[in-house]
Amino acid sequence: MEETRYDQRLHLLGLLALSYLLLKQLWILLVGIKNHVLSRWWRTDLKKYGGWAVVTGATDGIGKAYALQLAKRGFDVVLISRNEEKLQRVAQEIEKQSQQKTKIIQVDFTGGSEIYPKVENGLKDLDIGILVNNVGMSYVSDPVRFLEVDDVPKQIDYTLNCNILSMVHMTRIVLPKMLQRKKGLIINISSSTGIRPYPIMTMYGATKAFMDFFSRSLHMEYKSDGITVQSVLPYLVSTNMSFNLKTNIVVKTSDDFVQEALDTVGYTTRTNGCLSHYVQEYILDHILSDTVMNSRIGLYVAGCAANLMFKVLQLRNKNK
Repeated sequence: MEETRYDQRLHLLGLLALSYLLLKQLWILLVGIKNHVLSRWWRTDLKKYGGWAVVTGATDGIGKAYALQLAKRGFDVVLISRNEEKLQRVAQEIEKQSQQKTKIIQVDFTGGSEIYPKVENGLKDLDIGILVNNVGMSYVSDPVRFLEVDDVPKQIDYTLNCNILSMVHMTRIVLPKMLQRKKGLIINISSSTGIRPYPIMTMYGATKAFMDFFSRSLHMEYKSDGITVQSVLPYLVSTNMSFNLKTNIVVKTSDDFVQEALDTVGYTTRTNGCLSHYVQEYILDHILSDTVMNSRIGLYVAGCAANLMFKVLQLRNKNK
């Protein structure tokens, strides 16, 4: 039977749709190669931003790894955190390994706006090229719903102060001088929990979503002034916050993660940080899709998985 003109148009439409989907996946693959493979060989010269880097939450995990890695790349580093003994220890480690200068500022970021004059005074005479807003906390030590968290009012204040207020105030402090010099890099450590709804980590995930949107909007506002703002949204990294998970192909050490994440600067302003986390996001976003992930079944499975992970990690820690 001879094919009708309608059938021909339908076939053409199907071919165009298939071509679009294939080209889209090819583009995603090429972007991933550029950001996570080529970037390792052709690194951006970070020294163009200035002489000093500031890292919040710099005594452990991802923050410490950023401080160490930036020192290796030629930056003097300001370490800001709440534990002075740990700050001194990390400062000594940096100076021993890299011969770079360090400065420490001891503040507790769960405090309110009253802590920032001290920070501002400590940074006022420095040529700050890079700010890493890493400090953060999770109020969840057990898999519970929002109102079941111990002392909800206090945890609301602590979490918002530490995860959101710190980033906004630190940006307010360093950005004016960056604008004067027409160059600067701000790296905000968000989380994959801020990409889509995440049961039992409701407020933590929401603060990380704020960090991501703030970063993306701020970059659009100031990129014409020479300012780069990068949002980093990692999946699992072995840190104290993640109960020091055993590393594997998807769970990175802090050092390995940060080395890859820093290499993406200049290639992308929104990243999962490393290749394995990029692959995880690709699977969730492009294969399972938001329709599945945000469905009742998807959210239920995510909640059960998070619940199981917490219980396994707590059991492992008890048996240590």
